[in-house]
Amino acid sequence: MALDPRFGANYVPSSGWFYSWLDYDGDAVRRDFADLAGLGLDHVRVFPVWPWIQPNRAIIRERAIDDLRDTIDAAAEHGLSVAVDLIQGHLSSFDFLPSWMLTWHKSSLFEDSTVRDGLTAYVDTVSRAIAEKPNLFAITLGNEVNNLWPDSPTTLGSSTAWAGELLDTVRKAAPDILALHSLFDDAWYKADHPFHPTDVVDLGDLSTVHSWVFNGVSRVDGPMGPATLSHADYLVELAAATSLDPARPVWLQEVGVPGPDIPVALQAEFTRRTVEHVLPNPALYGVTWWSSHDIDRRLLDFPDREYDLGLFTVDHERKPAAQALADVIASVRSNGVPVEPAVTTLTAPVNLRAEPERRAEVAPGSEFHLQWVAARTEGPVRITLP
Repeated sequence: MALDPRFGANYVPSSGWFYSWLDYDGDAVRRDFADLAGLGLDHVRVFPVWPWIQPNRAIIRERAIDDLRDTIDAAAEHGLSVAVDLIQGHLSSFDFLPSWMLTWHKSSLFEDSTVRDGLTAYVDTVSRAIAEKPNLFAITLGNEVNNLWPDSPTTLGSSTAWAGELLDTVRKAAPDILALHSLFDDAWYKADHPFHPTDVVDLGDLSTVHSWVFNGVSRVDGPMGPATLSHADYLVELAAATSLDPARPVWLQEVGVPGPDIPVALQAEFTRRTVEHVLPNPALYGVTWWSSHDIDRRLLDFPDREYDLGLFTVDHERKPAAQALADVIASVRSNGVPVEPAVTTLTAPVNLRAEPERRAEVAPGSEFHLQWVAARTEGPVRITLP
């Protein structure tokens, strides 16, 4: 028996980063997608920027939507399917929110009804405009929307209701497309975080996780230690264990090689071994690398690690991590992924569904995490909740 995971990249334009949406160049997009298709990828995740499409609550710019539609078409020309994230929201340490919810209009993204009305109109309009594209397979509400807290106050109940209502809007507008919700891993690990782990596994049509080793796991055992190399698999396991549906897939929607946690000389090996660790997980839907292209260092004020996360340089040079990923993909396409039976099952010390305030007990470096890592060195390890 073999699994058939998807492989893709989170699309960061090589020219102008996401500012390129302000001066759209379809030829440049097509050149970037040619890079990605050459690796054997099957999809891209793209990020239109919310305030540039809806600069006023009453204005949704058709020209901006046309640019997004052309991006989806460009992907199709290169054999790539597309997932679209709507609420940007948070990108590479910068937040992008429309002026009509800031300054004198300062409001919570998650709790203000006026903002909700405007956002619902945006989500509905964009989803309907792209729904008929044959290579569109998913719409995610936004990129790690929990990064927009605490600047936008919320509670566990408010954040869950917010996502549920907007997912309903996506489903009505694009009924044949996966409707998804994306959170970074504080939802799994931080006791007082106002986004519940069940938001990941109950809301949307499949679960998404983002594995970044700078969250503390690389401090456990360094760039090539078993905790660091298995973190993506650990998150997939937590999501699978927390879901009430044993067949619910888990999409590893972001994973990458951030420096200095992963030194340049080790990035190819980290890529290969991280992906090979997670591939046999029966819950895995796919792996989507962050990111497609580096950020031009002429652009200022990004955290240093953000500039060099691409599979390609801004000059379209394939980097070692890209080659490692391409090699893994080629092997999977030729030979499949053997399903490795679990060597053991561990019961978490906390029921994450019922006791989110105890999430730190499964965080990187916790007693349970280290127990799981030690067992994982012998083969796949399943997790169950008490």
